[in-house]
Amino acid sequence: MDTYIVKFGGSSVGTPERISSVLEIVSGTHIYPPHSVKAVVVSAFQGVTDQLITIARKAALKEMDFKGDLHTIESRHLQAVELLIPPKNRSSVLAMIKVLLNELSDVIQGISLVGECTPRSMDLVMSFGERLSATVIAEAARAKGIPAEYLDTRSVIVTDDSFGRATVVKDESYSRIRSFFSSRNTIQIVTGFIAATPEGATSTLGRGGSDYTASILGAALTTTEIHIWTDVDGMLTADPRKVPKAFPIPEVSVDEAMELCHFGAKVIYPPTIQPAVDSGVPLVIRNTFRPQSQGTRITSHTNGHPHPITGITSISEIALLRIQGSGMVGIAGVAMRFFKALAARKINIILITQASSEHTICCAIDPKHAELAKEGVNEEFGLEIAASLIAPLFVEEDLAIISVVGEKMRSTPGMSGRVFSALGRNGINVIAIAQGSSELNISAVIPKRDEVKGLNALHDEFFVGSTKTIHVWLIGTGLIGGTLLRQIERQKDNLRARHGLEINLQGVANRRWMRLASDDVTESLELTPPSEKDTPFSIKAFLNHVEESTRSNEIFVDCTSSGDIPYVYPELLAQSIPVVTPNKKGLAGELSNYKKCKEVSIRRRTPFLHETTVGAGLPILNTLSDLVRSGDTLITIEAVLSGTLSYIFNAIARGVLFADAVREAKRLGLTEPDPRDDLSGLDVARKVLILSREGGLPLSLEDIKIQPILPDHCSHWNTEEFLSRLDELNPHFSSLFSRASAEGLRPFFSASIDFQERSAQIGIALHPKEHPFSALSGSDNIIAFTTERYQSQPLVVKGPGAGAEVTAAGVFADIIRIAH
Repeated sequence: MDTYIVKFGGSSVGTPERISSVLEIVSGTHIYPPHSVKAVVVSAFQGVTDQLITIARKAALKEMDFKGDLHTIESRHLQAVELLIPPKNRSSVLAMIKVLLNELSDVIQGISLVGECTPRSMDLVMSFGERLSATVIAEAARAKGIPAEYLDTRSVIVTDDSFGRATVVKDESYSRIRSFFSSRNTIQIVTGFIAATPEGATSTLGRGGSDYTASILGAALTTTEIHIWTDVDGMLTADPRKVPKAFPIPEVSVDEAMELCHFGAKVIYPPTIQPAVDSGVPLVIRNTFRPQSQGTRITSHTNGHPHPITGITSISEIALLRIQGSGMVGIAGVAMRFFKALAARKINIILITQASSEHTICCAIDPKHAELAKEGVNEEFGLEIAASLIAPLFVEEDLAIISVVGEKMRSTPGMSGRVFSALGRNGINVIAIAQGSSELNISAVIPKRDEVKGLNALHDEFFVGSTKTIHVWLIGTGLIGGTLLRQIERQKDNLRARHGLEINLQGVANRRWMRLASDDVTESLELTPPSEKDTPFSIKAFLNHVEESTRSNEIFVDCTSSGDIPYVYPELLAQSIPVVTPNKKGLAGELSNYKKCKEVSIRRRTPFLHETTVGAGLPILNTLSDLVRSGDTLITIEAVLSGTLSYIFNAIARGVLFADAVREAKRLGLTEPDPRDDLSGLDVARKVLILSREGGLPLSLEDIKIQPILPDHCSHWNTEEFLSRLDELNPHFSSLFSRASAEGLRPFFSASIDFQERSAQIGIALHPKEHPFSALSGSDNIIAFTTERYQSQPLVVKGPGAGAEVTAAGVFADIIRIAH
């Protein structure tokens, strides 16, 4: 028959209600067959061990307010008895609790009298948590008709006298356990965490030692499995408090579990694993609050995982020690002396790395030992430091370790590259690296502030079965920004189903308000109308949220026409946050800022995409970039770059009056808010400037020659006056088109860039009907590249060049391009 040792931690027995759930799990046949549970190991009620430690320390300092803490512990256990045990059965258990509490009070009084709490005394004090808990639970089990007995593990587990974290005397303990259980047919309710020395002194197995108790019992009795019931669904791919998409791992190997535990996974106490594995007994970690979950099985060998890694974990606080100097090179025993100095002060080393030149040795330790380490190492190498052969120990704090763990890593090429590329793409600097020869673990020391972002970046990188999430920060909710939001909303199901991609809106703002998602929320912001709950807009505050976010895979999208916001692009790009924008003012602003954006983007390998600044959704800049990068030489670019003016001029050619064409273009959303920006040629000039710069001409806006298309007398009109007096301009444009038609020509508002003359100009040009521009209709744009490769017949790109839908679609495409 299958047999089990089961253990329930403090969170599982924190309240009477939870204790009832525990007893349901133990007695219910849907999980364990009748009579299969040999022992139930229990921890102290949640928080009681910490309270006992505090009481002992207060007593040692003669702080007499510990009596209130003792009363709190007493009240919790008496309340549990009242709620779990019928009145007729209470008297005996109340008497046992009173005896234990009196004994505890005597011990605390003794500590207070001598003014000292030794490790041995502290172990005795802490033992009362489990003894009280097991006493209550054993009686509660019997009250529910479960044949149960209380077992104090001090009678069966023997340890040395290393109080605080004693070492189990394996042979003697196993012998006592087997002897005891051979004559017991009832379920034993066992005190976890505590044991005794051969002389009978109470000892403890270290914090988390209740897991260890269960493992020792299971190993000694070679049960079928050992079940550790806790408050999570087993071991997860990452800490769910830091990585919302983390999910349970059905099975891990012993080596993987040890690595995950060492580097921060707190699901199971690391020493727990070895006794069970040595005896061939699998460990299963399960969730008390979701007993239907199968949890995680820890065995010697696994059947493999569908992902290239098993899990990602981290240690949030470490200090990096670095010793370096020319006096280390080729000198035997330097590393030994370095680690000996740390060992002499009982400083545990978490991670080690050494340069191949032998010039530097680094190791990571708990920051609370940093000063002690500095003192010890500098003392050990005092002579070499005095002779400037070795530098004094350098200590760097505010760091974290992030580790990727998995047995499949050793047989999967490129794992290290993927780890560090994922971190790099998210702007996370790696300070030190360690990888064992087994390739079971790749660890990186990174800034502490980047820990959560790093965990999420790596989780997205390796657990590709889950949807990849892109976190978007959007400024600008006007025509283009609002259309983009609607397009994302319409496409979200398609993106998730067909491309495994999810776009979450982390922040959205316009010049009046901003809405920000909390870092602990995984869902996209709700696209509801602005309300008083929204924060007044501040570009500085908005950017602070972007830069301080712990999200991975972030993209900043600027859908404004602001001339100021583009000056923050370099700062964002420097932090590896990609920028996508249709904002022409930014790219056509100061040449120095344009150059800085490009330089930072290249240096940091951070995407800076602005295709929509020139041709809305047309691939104009990508085509230009491909020509330049492939080594072609630009000669000229001729183009109709204003969808608005293309629409107006095409309408006039059909016989529509100028004023009516302008009003219709504005109604269709083809014009800028002020149509004069289009008609003045300034919008086209900005596009020409961007094209020139992308093609290698470092021009400024004043270098673009603009031939105005509006008569001089209307230049002083304001926007309102201009719109009201549009009809006055009809004769001017009708005459222009009539004269051109009489000569077999057609007017176009076009641009021309001469890369050999290093000049650019825009204005009205007259072309015959066979010219490529004559094929234009509606709001189409057209651009003709004449290059060394395309001299006899220019390379032409033609299509819709205006409108919120096509522009927003181009921005959307750039976002997806970065995501992939």
